Amino acid sequence: MKGVTVLGSTGSIGVNTLDVIAQHPAQYRAVALTANRNVERLFEQCVVHHPDYAVMSDETAAEQLQQKIQAEGLATEVLTGADGLEKVAMLPQCEQVMAAIVGAAGLLPTLAAARAGKRVLLANKEALVMSGRLFMDAVREHGAELLPVDSEHNAIFQCMPERFNGLEDSGIEQILLTGSGGPFRLVAPAALADVTPDQACAHPNWTMGRKISVDSATMMNKGLELIEACWLFDAPPEKIQVVVHPQSIIHSMVEYVDGSVLAQMGSPDMRIPIAHAMAWPQRISSGVERLNLFDVARLDFEHPDVTRFPCLRLAREVAQMGGTAAAILNAANEIAVEAFLGQTLRFTDISRVIEATLSDVSAQAAASLAVVLQDDATAREVAQQHVSRLEWKS
Repeated sequence: MKGVTVLGSTGSIGVNTLDVIAQHPAQYRAVALTANRNVERLFEQCVVHHPDYAVMSDETAAEQLQQKIQAEGLATEVLTGADGLEKVAMLPQCEQVMAAIVGAAGLLPTLAAARAGKRVLLANKEALVMSGRLFMDAVREHGAELLPVDSEHNAIFQCMPERFNGLEDSGIEQILLTGSGGPFRLVAPAALADVTPDQACAHPNWTMGRKISVDSATMMNKGLELIEACWLFDAPPEKIQVVVHPQSIIHSMVEYVDGSVLAQMGSPDMRIPIAHAMAWPQRISSGVERLNLFDVARLDFEHPDVTRFPCLRLAREVAQMGGTAAAILNAANEIAVEAFLGQTLRFTDISRVIEATLSDVSAQAAASLAVVLQDDATAREVAQQHVSRLEWKS
């Protein structure tokens, strides 16, 4: 039986991971679960899965969870804060770590898991976006396994040769990174200024948290995935082509030099890549309804509109810049998206805040984690200043 720590167990990836674990009780056990402030859901998960540890990032929430755990008579130990997250990422009884904490908050515990030599199931984009070289070096130096859980990167991984040795030596021409185009793919650009958070979070195909849903609506999600793919597959940005695929049936493709294109297909359900990463190189049931090609009937592909989605353009530019530019981009995006969800920033101002922050904060070589975190903090301050200038009340 393999022990699994789920970082971010109350989010959509965490919930789906626990569903897969529950389907295979003889093979997997949740040894630690973590959340930010969602006490009720984490408590419910503790009642069902009986983890050794539960971690709340928020101290007040941890105290509330502790009271509930004691009242229920559970043996689960409650921890709190960044130290608690890092501890459960390195537990000796934990063989796999699902890294599903959204945003920069997931960087340190995910890095801790890599340094502890765990199998890291990577659903947190920011670990690679912010500190790609440092993270990949940690994986190699400490003998960790890194398996992508994002549906697109997992699809690329499945389409790669078993003995992948870089794009050129593996005969790969390019990576085709697919994306649905989100809820505003066909909305006139002039109308985007007035869209609401609820409209932005109404993804046509996927059920996700609100922050990631907004990133999908701006296509920043695809931009972050492009940066992540550069690190995962040692690929320059020009070898990664973003393809809008509204049906979300083909999750990504790999084109080889002989003209062959391999595509991974499946229903738009995150339990498929989660089950694949957990069991690799074997396969286990994910519990997902089988894909019916006759019901799908057609597959469409479009070029991404970078005029409609300037965040995608910014992410590609940052991927070419290197250094801490991606950390600056990510920090500015998190501040802008938070303001949009709080209804103090227009949807179309998200990209403006990001571009202005990139202009004001000079990127440098990502020589250490301290440098990355310093530029992350500076970018957040600058982005907040730009949000304040653009702030409006709905």
